Amino acid sequence: MEQFYLSLLLLFVSLISISLFFLFYSHHAQSSHANLPPGNMGFPVIGESIEFLSSGWKGHPEKFIYERIAKYSSKVFKTSIFGEKTVMLCGAACNKFLFSNENKLVVTWWPDNVNKIFPSSLETSSKVEAKKLRHMLPQFLSAQALQRYIGIMDTIAQRHFALEWENNTSVIVFPLAKSYTFWVACRLFLSVDDPIHVAKLAESFNIIVPGVMSLPIDLPGTPFNKAIKASVIIKEKLLKIIRQRKEDLANGTASLTQDILSHMLSSCDENGQYMNERDIADKIFGLLIGGHDTASSASTFVVKYLAELPPNIYENVYQEQMEIAKSKAPGELLNWDDIQKMKYSWNVACEVMRLAPPLQGAFREAMDDFMLNGFSIPKGWKLYWSASSTHRNPECFPEPEKFDPSRFEGTGPAPYTFVPFGGGPRMCPGKEYARMEILVFMHNLVKRFKWEAIIPNENIIFEPMPVPAKGLPVRLYPHKP
Repeated sequence: MEQFYLSLLLLFVSLISISLFFLFYSHHAQSSHANLPPGNMGFPVIGESIEFLSSGWKGHPEKFIYERIAKYSSKVFKTSIFGEKTVMLCGAACNKFLFSNENKLVVTWWPDNVNKIFPSSLETSSKVEAKKLRHMLPQFLSAQALQRYIGIMDTIAQRHFALEWENNTSVIVFPLAKSYTFWVACRLFLSVDDPIHVAKLAESFNIIVPGVMSLPIDLPGTPFNKAIKASVIIKEKLLKIIRQRKEDLANGTASLTQDILSHMLSSCDENGQYMNERDIADKIFGLLIGGHDTASSASTFVVKYLAELPPNIYENVYQEQMEIAKSKAPGELLNWDDIQKMKYSWNVACEVMRLAPPLQGAFREAMDDFMLNGFSIPKGWKLYWSASSTHRNPECFPEPEKFDPSRFEGTGPAPYTFVPFGGGPRMCPGKEYARMEILVFMHNLVKRFKWEAIIPNENIIFEPMPVPAKGLPVRLYPHKP
Protein backbone atom coordinates (compact mmCIF):
# COMPACT_ATOMS: atom_id res chain seq x y z
CA MET A 1 0.00 0.00 0.00
CA GLU A 2 2.84 2.37 0.84
CA GLN A 3 4.29 1.75 -2.63
CA PHE A 4 1.02 2.99 -4.12
CA TYR A 5 1.22 6.23 -2.15
CA LEU A 6 4.89 6.61 -3.03
CA SER A 7 4.08 6.19 -6.72
CA LEU A 8 1.26 8.70 -6.38
CA LEU A 9 3.57 11.23 -4.81
CA LEU A 10 6.25 10.69 -7.47
CA LEU A 11 3.65 11.30 -10.18
CA PHE A 12 2.54 14.47 -8.43
CA VAL A 13 6.11 15.67 -8.05
CA SER A 14 6.93 15.01 -11.69
CA LEU A 15 4.00 17.18 -12.77
CA ILE A 16 4.90 20.17 -10.61
CA SER A 17 8.70 20.01 -10.41
CA ILE A 18 9.42 21.75 -13.72
CA SER A 19 7.05 24.62 -13.02
CA LEU A 20 8.33 25.09 -9.50
CA PHE A 21 12.01 24.54 -10.16
CA PHE A 22 13.05 28.07 -10.99
CA LEU A 23 10.72 29.52 -8.39
CA PHE A 24 12.06 27.46 -5.50
CA TYR A 25 15.35 25.85 -6.29
CA SER A 26 17.58 28.88 -6.76
CA HIS A 27 16.28 30.30 -3.48
CA HIS A 28 16.54 26.89 -1.84
CA ALA A 29 20.17 26.47 -2.76
CA GLN A 30 21.31 29.83 -1.50
CA SER A 31 21.63 31.04 2.05
CA SER A 32 22.84 34.21 3.66
CA HIS A 33 24.40 32.10 6.41
CA ALA A 34 28.02 31.12 6.02
CA ASN A 35 29.46 27.79 7.11
CA LEU A 36 26.28 25.74 7.15
CA PRO A 37 26.69 22.03 7.90
CA PRO A 38 27.54 19.83 4.89
CA GLY A 39 24.65 18.11 3.18
CA ASN A 40 22.19 18.05 0.32
CA MET A 41 18.81 19.77 0.32
CA GLY A 42 17.41 17.28 -2.21
CA PHE A 43 14.66 18.02 -4.70
CA PRO A 44 12.74 21.30 -4.83
CA VAL A 45 9.87 21.46 -2.34
CA ILE A 46 10.04 17.83 -1.15
CA GLY A 47 13.77 17.78 -0.33
CA GLU A 48 14.83 14.33 0.86
CA SER A 49 11.48 13.46 2.46
CA ILE A 50 10.96 10.38 0.31
CA GLU A 51 14.37 8.94 1.21
CA PHE A 52 13.80 9.71 4.91
CA LEU A 53 10.37 8.04 5.02
CA SER A 54 11.18 5.11 2.74
CA SER A 55 14.15 4.07 4.90
CA GLY A 56 11.63 3.52 7.70
CA TRP A 57 9.14 1.73 5.47
CA LYS A 58 11.94 -0.66 4.51
CA GLY A 59 12.78 -1.31 8.15
CA HIS A 60 16.07 0.59 8.41
CA PRO A 61 15.43 4.22 9.47
CA GLU A 62 19.04 4.56 10.62
CA LYS A 63 20.26 3.96 7.05
CA PHE A 64 19.27 7.48 5.98
CA ILE A 65 21.46 8.90 8.75
CA TYR A 66 24.43 6.53 8.57
CA GLU A 67 24.84 6.96 4.83
CA ARG A 68 25.06 10.73 5.21
CA ILE A 69 27.38 10.60 8.21
CA ALA A 70 29.75 8.51 6.08
CA LYS A 71 29.30 10.69 3.00
CA TYR A 72 29.91 14.02 4.72
CA SER A 73 32.27 12.75 7.47
CA SER A 74 30.21 14.72 9.96
CA LYS A 75 27.72 13.90 12.71
CA VAL A 76 25.96 17.16 11.89
CA PHE A 77 24.55 17.54 8.38
CA LYS A 78 21.83 19.48 6.60
CA THR A 79 18.91 18.18 4.58
CA SER A 80 15.32 19.13 3.79
CA ILE A 81 12.36 17.04 4.95
CA PHE A 82 8.66 17.78 5.24
CA GLY A 83 9.31 21.06 3.42
CA GLU A 84 11.67 22.28 6.14
CA LYS A 85 15.40 23.04 6.15
CA THR A 86 16.66 20.56 8.70
CA VAL A 87 19.91 19.75 10.48
CA MET A 88 20.39 16.14 11.59
CA LEU A 89 22.31 15.71 14.86
CA CYS A 90 23.94 12.39 15.68
CA GLY A 91 25.83 11.09 18.70
CA ALA A 92 26.02 11.62 22.45
CA ALA A 93 27.69 15.05 22.28
CA CYS A 94 24.96 16.37 19.99
CA ASN A 95 22.26 14.84 22.21
CA LYS A 96 23.78 16.60 25.23
CA PHE A 97 23.90 19.94 23.40
CA LEU A 98 20.30 19.65 22.22
CA PHE A 99 18.78 18.39 25.47
CA SER A 100 20.74 20.90 27.56
CA ASN A 101 19.56 23.82 25.47
CA GLU A 102 15.86 23.03 25.45
CA ASN A 103 13.90 26.32 25.64
CA LYS A 104 17.21 28.22 25.47
CA LEU A 105 18.37 27.71 21.89
CA VAL A 106 15.80 25.20 20.66
CA VAL A 107 12.13 24.42 21.19
CA THR A 108 10.09 21.36 20.33
CA TRP A 109 8.63 21.25 16.82
CA TRP A 110 6.40 18.92 14.83
CA PRO A 111 5.58 18.89 11.11
CA ASP A 112 2.41 20.73 10.11
CA ASN A 113 0.68 17.45 9.33
CA VAL A 114 0.75 16.66 13.08
CA ASN A 115 -1.31 19.79 13.77
CA LYS A 116 -3.78 18.63 11.10
CA ILE A 117 -4.19 15.24 12.74
CA PHE A 118 -4.18 16.67 16.28
CA PRO A 119 -5.90 20.05 15.83
CA SER A 120 -6.28 22.09 18.99
CA SER A 121 -9.67 23.45 19.95
CA LEU A 122 -7.85 26.60 21.09
CA GLU A 123 -6.04 29.20 18.99
CA THR A 124 -2.70 27.60 19.81
CA SER A 125 -0.48 24.98 18.20
CA SER A 126 -0.09 21.37 19.29
CA LYS A 127 3.31 22.15 20.81
CA VAL A 128 1.82 24.91 23.02
CA GLU A 129 -0.90 22.58 24.26
CA ALA A 130 1.65 19.81 24.82
CA LYS A 131 3.72 22.18 26.97
CA LYS A 132 0.69 22.91 29.14
CA LEU A 133 -0.01 19.21 29.49
CA ARG A 134 3.56 18.47 30.55
CA HIS A 135 3.15 20.84 33.51
CA MET A 136 0.08 18.91 34.60
CA LEU A 137 1.51 15.38 34.42
CA PRO A 138 4.18 15.04 37.15
CA GLN A 139 1.67 14.68 39.96
CA PHE A 140 0.17 11.69 38.10
CA LEU A 141 3.16 10.11 36.36
CA SER A 142 5.96 10.42 38.93
CA ALA A 143 7.26 7.19 40.45
CA GLN A 144 5.66 8.08 43.80
CA ALA A 145 2.26 8.79 42.27
CA LEU A 146 2.33 5.69 40.08
CA GLN A 147 2.90 3.28 42.97
CA ARG A 148 -0.81 3.18 43.68
CA TYR A 149 -1.52 2.11 40.08
CA ILE A 150 0.64 -1.05 39.98
CA GLY A 151 -2.14 -3.25 41.35
CA ILE A 152 -4.53 -1.87 38.73
CA MET A 153 -2.00 -2.61 35.97
CA ASP A 154 -1.58 -6.14 37.30
CA THR A 155 -5.34 -6.71 37.45
CA ILE A 156 -5.75 -5.57 33.85
CA ALA A 157 -2.79 -7.71 32.74
CA GLN A 158 -4.31 -10.80 34.38
CA ARG A 159 -7.66 -10.16 32.71
CA HIS A 160 -5.94 -9.48 29.39
CA PHE A 161 -3.95 -12.73 29.41
CA ALA A 162 -7.01 -14.71 30.50
CA LEU A 163 -9.07 -13.27 27.63
CA GLU A 164 -6.52 -13.11 24.81
CA TRP A 165 -3.65 -15.55 25.46
CA GLU A 166 -4.74 -18.48 27.61
CA ASN A 167 -6.35 -21.44 25.82
CA ASN A 168 -4.64 -20.41 22.57
CA THR A 169 -1.83 -22.36 20.91
CA SER A 170 -0.62 -19.27 19.03
CA VAL A 171 -1.20 -15.51 19.06
CA ILE A 172 -0.14 -12.41 17.13
CA VAL A 173 1.71 -10.36 19.71
CA PHE A 174 1.68 -6.72 18.53
CA PRO A 175 -2.10 -6.16 18.41
CA LEU A 176 -2.42 -7.88 21.79
CA ALA A 177 0.31 -5.72 23.31
CA LYS A 178 -1.52 -2.65 21.99
CA SER A 179 -4.76 -3.97 23.46
CA TYR A 180 -3.12 -4.37 26.90
CA THR A 181 -1.41 -0.96 26.99
CA PHE A 182 -4.49 0.85 25.66
CA TRP A 183 -6.68 -0.85 28.25
CA VAL A 184 -4.31 0.31 31.00
CA ALA A 185 -4.31 3.89 29.62
CA CYS A 186 -8.11 4.00 29.39
CA ARG A 187 -8.47 2.72 32.95
CA LEU A 188 -5.91 5.05 34.53
CA PHE A 189 -6.72 8.21 32.57
CA LEU A 190 -10.48 7.82 32.05
CA SER A 191 -11.63 5.05 34.42
CA VAL A 192 -12.92 3.21 31.36
CA ASP A 193 -12.53 -0.46 32.27
CA ASP A 194 -15.01 -2.41 30.16
CA PRO A 195 -13.02 -4.31 27.47
CA ILE A 196 -15.76 -3.85 24.88
CA HIS A 197 -15.80 -0.07 25.41
CA VAL A 198 -11.99 -0.03 25.32
CA ALA A 199 -11.94 -2.02 22.06
CA LYS A 200 -14.36 0.39 20.38
CA LEU A 201 -12.15 3.34 21.33
CA ALA A 202 -9.05 1.49 20.13
CA GLU A 203 -10.47 0.98 16.62
CA SER A 204 -10.04 4.66 15.81
CA PHE A 205 -6.76 5.10 17.71
CA ASN A 206 -5.09 2.34 15.70
CA ILE A 207 -5.48 4.49 12.57
CA ILE A 208 -3.77 7.56 14.01
CA VAL A 209 -0.09 6.67 14.41
CA PRO A 210 0.50 5.29 10.88
CA GLY A 211 -0.88 8.57 9.55
CA VAL A 212 1.44 10.78 11.59
CA MET A 213 4.59 9.82 9.69
CA SER A 214 2.95 9.00 6.37
CA LEU A 215 3.21 11.18 3.30
CA PRO A 216 0.94 14.21 4.01
CA ILE A 217 -1.39 13.54 1.07
CA ASP A 218 -4.94 14.42 2.11
CA LEU A 219 -6.75 12.29 -0.45
CA PRO A 220 -9.42 9.66 0.27
CA GLY A 221 -7.89 6.35 1.28
CA THR A 222 -4.42 7.61 2.22
CA PRO A 223 -3.13 6.95 5.77
CA PHE A 224 -2.96 10.72 6.34
CA ASN A 225 -6.60 11.23 5.34
CA LYS A 226 -7.72 8.26 7.44
CA ALA A 227 -5.87 9.65 10.47
CA ILE A 228 -7.55 13.05 10.14
CA LYS A 229 -10.99 11.42 9.99
CA ALA A 230 -10.17 9.12 12.91
CA SER A 231 -9.11 12.13 14.97
CA VAL A 232 -12.54 13.71 14.55
CA ILE A 233 -14.28 10.48 15.59
CA ILE A 234 -12.05 10.09 18.66
CA LYS A 235 -12.72 13.66 19.81
CA GLU A 236 -16.47 13.05 19.67
CA LYS A 237 -16.16 9.82 21.66
CA LEU A 238 -14.02 11.56 24.27
CA LEU A 239 -16.52 14.42 24.54
CA LYS A 240 -19.26 11.92 25.39
CA ILE A 241 -17.09 10.45 28.15
CA ILE A 242 -16.25 13.93 29.46
CA ARG A 243 -19.89 15.04 29.56
CA GLN A 244 -20.91 11.86 31.37
CA ARG A 245 -18.14 12.38 33.90
CA LYS A 246 -19.33 15.96 34.56
CA GLU A 247 -22.76 14.55 35.38
CA ASP A 248 -21.24 11.86 37.61
CA LEU A 249 -19.18 14.44 39.49
CA ALA A 250 -22.23 16.63 39.96
CA ASN A 251 -24.34 13.81 41.44
CA GLY A 252 -21.50 12.37 43.53
CA THR A 253 -21.03 9.06 41.70
CA ALA A 254 -17.48 10.00 40.60
CA SER A 255 -14.50 11.25 42.59
CA LEU A 256 -12.43 14.38 41.98
CA THR A 257 -9.25 12.36 42.49
CA GLN A 258 -10.03 9.11 40.67
CA ASP A 259 -8.10 9.87 37.48
CA ILE A 260 -6.61 12.57 35.24
CA LEU A 261 -9.98 13.33 33.63
CA SER A 262 -11.56 14.26 36.98
CA HIS A 263 -8.53 16.39 37.81
CA MET A 264 -8.80 18.29 34.53
CA LEU A 265 -12.49 18.93 35.06
CA SER A 266 -11.96 20.25 38.58
CA SER A 267 -8.75 22.28 38.14
CA CYS A 268 -8.50 25.92 37.12
CA ASP A 269 -5.60 28.04 35.91
CA GLU A 270 -4.01 31.05 37.62
CA ASN A 271 -6.88 33.22 36.37
CA GLY A 272 -9.56 30.97 37.85
CA GLN A 273 -10.56 29.65 34.42
CA TYR A 274 -11.55 26.01 33.98
CA MET A 275 -10.70 24.09 30.84
CA ASN A 276 -13.55 23.65 28.43
CA GLU A 277 -14.66 20.23 27.26
CA ARG A 278 -12.90 20.34 23.89
CA ASP A 279 -9.65 21.50 25.46
CA ILE A 280 -9.80 18.53 27.85
CA ALA A 281 -10.59 16.19 24.95
CA ASP A 282 -7.45 17.45 23.15
CA LYS A 283 -5.26 16.70 26.14
CA ILE A 284 -6.76 13.29 26.91
CA PHE A 285 -6.35 12.42 23.23
CA GLY A 286 -2.63 13.15 23.42
CA LEU A 287 -2.26 11.21 26.66
CA LEU A 288 -3.94 8.11 25.26
CA ILE A 289 -1.68 8.17 22.20
CA GLY A 290 1.50 8.62 24.21
CA GLY A 291 0.33 6.32 26.98
CA HIS A 292 0.14 3.14 24.95
CA ASP A 293 1.97 3.17 21.62
CA THR A 294 5.59 3.28 22.82
CA ALA A 295 5.02 0.71 25.57
CA SER A 296 3.22 -1.66 23.18
CA SER A 297 6.13 -1.48 20.74
CA ALA A 298 8.67 -2.13 23.51
CA SER A 299 6.62 -5.01 24.94
CA THR A 300 6.32 -6.61 21.51
CA PHE A 301 10.07 -6.50 20.97
CA VAL A 302 10.69 -7.98 24.41
CA VAL A 303 8.67 -10.99 23.22
CA LYS A 304 10.53 -11.06 19.90
CA TYR A 305 14.01 -10.94 21.40
CA LEU A 306 13.23 -13.49 24.14
CA ALA A 307 12.05 -15.87 21.41
CA GLU A 308 15.20 -15.42 19.30
CA LEU A 309 17.97 -15.03 21.90
CA PRO A 310 19.93 -17.82 23.59
CA PRO A 311 17.60 -19.52 26.13
CA ASN A 312 19.60 -18.36 29.16
CA ILE A 313 18.22 -14.82 28.72
CA TYR A 314 14.64 -16.07 29.00
CA GLU A 315 15.56 -18.40 31.87
CA ASN A 316 17.08 -15.57 33.88
CA VAL A 317 13.96 -13.43 33.37
CA TYR A 318 11.75 -16.41 34.24
CA GLN A 319 13.61 -17.20 37.45
CA GLU A 320 13.47 -13.57 38.60
CA GLN A 321 9.76 -13.31 37.93
CA MET A 322 8.91 -16.68 39.50
CA GLU A 323 10.70 -15.75 42.71
CA ILE A 324 8.38 -12.77 42.92
CA ALA A 325 5.30 -14.84 41.97
CA LYS A 326 6.08 -17.49 44.63
CA SER A 327 6.37 -14.80 47.30
CA LYS A 328 2.79 -13.66 46.72
CA ALA A 329 -0.26 -14.98 48.57
CA PRO A 330 -3.13 -16.30 46.41
CA GLY A 331 -4.83 -13.33 44.76
CA GLU A 332 -2.20 -10.85 45.97
CA LEU A 333 -1.31 -8.24 43.33
CA LEU A 334 2.08 -6.87 42.36
CA ASN A 335 3.28 -3.84 44.30
CA TRP A 336 6.09 -1.28 44.22
CA ASP A 337 8.55 -3.51 46.05
CA ASP A 338 7.99 -6.26 43.47
CA ILE A 339 8.72 -3.85 40.60
CA GLN A 340 11.98 -2.84 42.29
CA LYS A 341 13.07 -6.50 42.38
CA MET A 342 12.75 -6.87 38.60
CA LYS A 343 16.26 -5.59 37.93
CA TYR A 344 17.40 -8.17 35.39
CA SER A 345 14.05 -8.04 33.58
CA TRP A 346 14.38 -4.26 33.24
CA ASN A 347 17.95 -4.58 31.99
CA VAL A 348 16.63 -6.93 29.29
CA ALA A 349 13.86 -4.47 28.39
CA CYS A 350 16.40 -1.62 28.19
CA GLU A 351 18.65 -3.63 25.89
CA VAL A 352 15.60 -4.34 23.72
CA MET A 353 14.86 -0.61 23.56
CA ARG A 354 18.48 0.11 22.71
CA LEU A 355 18.27 -2.13 19.65
CA ALA A 356 14.65 -1.27 18.77
CA PRO A 357 13.92 2.15 20.32
CA PRO A 358 10.19 2.97 20.26
CA LEU A 359 11.08 6.64 19.75
CA GLN A 360 13.41 6.87 16.76
CA GLY A 361 14.01 10.59 17.22
CA ALA A 362 12.27 13.95 17.38
CA PHE A 363 12.36 17.48 16.00
CA ARG A 364 13.35 20.80 17.50
CA GLU A 365 13.34 24.33 16.06
CA ALA A 366 16.19 26.85 16.40
CA MET A 367 14.96 29.83 18.43
CA ASP A 368 17.89 31.97 17.25
CA ASP A 369 21.12 31.68 15.26
CA PHE A 370 23.75 29.61 17.05
CA MET A 371 26.91 27.59 16.38
CA LEU A 372 27.21 23.82 16.76
CA ASN A 373 30.38 21.82 16.07
CA GLY A 374 31.73 24.84 14.21
CA PHE A 375 28.67 25.07 11.94
CA SER A 376 26.10 27.85 11.75
CA ILE A 377 22.52 26.85 12.60
CA PRO A 378 20.10 29.57 11.38
CA LYS A 379 17.06 30.69 13.34
CA GLY A 380 13.93 28.84 12.24
CA TRP A 381 15.76 25.81 10.90
CA LYS A 382 14.61 22.46 12.24
CA LEU A 383 16.86 20.00 14.04
CA TYR A 384 16.34 16.24 14.30
CA TRP A 385 18.04 14.00 16.86
CA SER A 386 18.28 10.25 16.34
CA ALA A 387 18.30 7.52 18.99
CA SER A 388 19.89 4.95 16.69
CA SER A 389 22.92 7.15 16.03
CA THR A 390 24.08 6.44 19.59
CA HIS A 391 22.30 3.16 20.37
CA ARG A 392 24.15 1.31 17.62
CA ASN A 393 27.36 3.32 17.75
CA PRO A 394 30.38 1.19 18.77
CA GLU A 395 31.91 4.27 20.43
CA CYS A 396 28.98 4.28 22.84
CA PHE A 397 28.18 0.56 23.01
CA PRO A 398 30.99 -1.91 22.21
CA GLU A 399 29.78 -4.69 19.91
CA PRO A 400 26.55 -2.77 19.34
CA GLU A 401 24.74 -5.62 17.54
CA LYS A 402 25.29 -7.99 20.48
CA PHE A 403 22.42 -8.37 22.95
CA ASP A 404 23.94 -7.75 26.37
CA PRO A 405 21.70 -6.78 29.33
CA SER A 406 24.79 -6.31 31.52
CA ARG A 407 25.33 -2.94 29.79
CA PHE A 408 22.70 -1.58 32.17
CA GLU A 409 24.16 -2.90 35.41
CA GLY A 410 25.59 -0.46 37.95
CA THR A 411 25.50 3.10 36.66
CA GLY A 412 24.60 1.86 33.17
CA PRO A 413 25.49 3.54 29.86
CA ALA A 414 27.23 6.90 29.67
CA PRO A 415 24.97 9.96 29.78
CA TYR A 416 23.20 10.90 26.52
CA THR A 417 24.01 7.55 24.84
CA PHE A 418 20.82 5.67 25.79
CA VAL A 419 17.87 7.88 24.88
CA PRO A 420 14.72 5.80 24.19
CA PHE A 421 12.68 8.39 26.11
CA GLY A 422 14.54 11.50 24.94
CA GLY A 423 16.37 13.65 27.46
CA GLY A 424 16.57 16.98 29.26
CA PRO A 425 13.39 18.95 30.01
CA ARG A 426 11.69 17.14 27.13
CA MET A 427 12.36 13.65 28.47
CA CYS A 428 9.15 11.67 28.20
CA PRO A 429 7.15 12.33 31.41
CA GLY A 430 5.71 8.82 31.09
CA LYS A 431 9.08 7.04 31.39
CA GLU A 432 8.29 5.55 34.81
CA TYR A 433 4.74 4.73 33.71
CA ALA A 434 6.14 2.82 30.72
CA ARG A 435 8.66 0.97 32.92
CA MET A 436 5.91 -0.30 35.21
CA GLU A 437 3.62 -1.21 32.34
CA ILE A 438 6.34 -3.18 30.50
CA LEU A 439 7.48 -5.02 33.65
CA VAL A 440 3.91 -5.97 34.64
CA PHE A 441 3.44 -7.31 31.10
CA MET A 442 6.71 -9.32 31.29
CA HIS A 443 5.76 -10.74 34.71
CA ASN A 444 2.36 -11.98 33.56
CA LEU A 445 3.76 -13.33 30.29
CA VAL A 446 6.77 -15.34 31.41
CA LYS A 447 5.07 -16.92 34.43
CA ARG A 448 2.48 -18.36 32.02
CA PHE A 449 4.38 -19.25 28.84
CA LYS A 450 7.45 -20.03 26.86
CA TRP A 451 7.07 -19.31 23.16
CA GLU A 452 8.73 -19.42 19.78
CA ALA A 453 8.46 -17.13 16.78
CA ILE A 454 6.46 -18.61 13.92
CA ILE A 455 8.30 -16.35 11.43
CA PRO A 456 12.01 -16.41 12.36
CA ASN A 457 13.79 -13.08 11.87
CA GLU A 458 10.56 -11.37 10.86
CA ASN A 459 11.05 -8.11 8.97
CA ILE A 460 10.57 -4.85 10.87
CA ILE A 461 8.75 -1.80 9.54
CA PHE A 462 8.50 1.65 11.09
CA GLU A 463 5.19 3.54 11.27
CA PRO A 464 6.85 5.53 12.91
CA MET A 465 7.62 3.11 15.76
CA PRO A 466 9.17 -0.28 15.02
CA VAL A 467 6.60 -2.99 14.34
CA PRO A 468 7.10 -6.59 13.14
CA ALA A 469 5.75 -6.72 9.59
CA LYS A 470 3.29 -9.52 10.36
CA GLY A 471 2.62 -8.49 13.95
CA LEU A 472 4.90 -11.18 15.47
CA PRO A 473 2.95 -14.45 15.47
CA VAL A 474 4.26 -16.81 18.16
CA ARG A 475 3.52 -20.36 19.24
CA LEU A 476 2.75 -20.65 22.94
CA TYR A 477 3.89 -23.35 25.36
CA PRO A 478 2.12 -22.98 28.73
CA HIS A 479 4.12 -23.85 31.83
CA LYS A 480 2.98 -26.97 33.61
CA PRO A 481 1.34 -26.33 37.01
